[in-house]
Amino acid sequence: MALLDHPKTEIQRPVGNLFIVSSIVVALLLNGLPWQGYALMLRPDFVAVLLLYWCMHKPMRIGIGLAWLVGIFADVADASLFGQHALTYTILAFGGVVLHRRLQMFDLRQQTTQVLGLFVLTYTVYALVHWLVNGEVIWGYFLGCITSTLLWIPLSLVLQALRQIRVGRDQR
Repeated sequence: MALLDHPKTEIQRPVGNLFIVSSIVVALLLNGLPWQGYALMLRPDFVAVLLLYWCMHKPMRIGIGLAWLVGIFADVADASLFGQHALTYTILAFGGVVLHRRLQMFDLRQQTTQVLGLFVLTYTVYALVHWLVNGEVIWGYFLGCITSTLLWIPLSLVLQALRQIRVGRDQR
């Protein structure tokens, strides 16, 4: 747990647009994997987790407009109600951009509890849209909220490790 507790003192590389776009494309492809049955209910929303990460770390470059555009692509790729993902990703991006200073203040363990609240809001919007269209709520899909939150820790650690500047032994 010491890895989760230490404050961020590393120098981060600037992130290129190609890296951000390619990570979002990979997340869209992961969302498109053929999940069925209980695995579909447990499936994390890879795009939502990644959008929240980039909105938290690069709020001036990744924001509500890009979240809406990615949501439209997700709607087309998922063949879901047009605008459903766009609405939820826009709300998630708004929360990530508005709360980015607060989220960066916490360590990774505390961030996870804050992120859980944002994902609960996102999945509640999914449920409301599904209820308005179909007249029923599938409560099992809220399990994806938990798996998305659990995905936050490894995704953050991997993306932070990719962005760290390596210091040579002679420069320490």
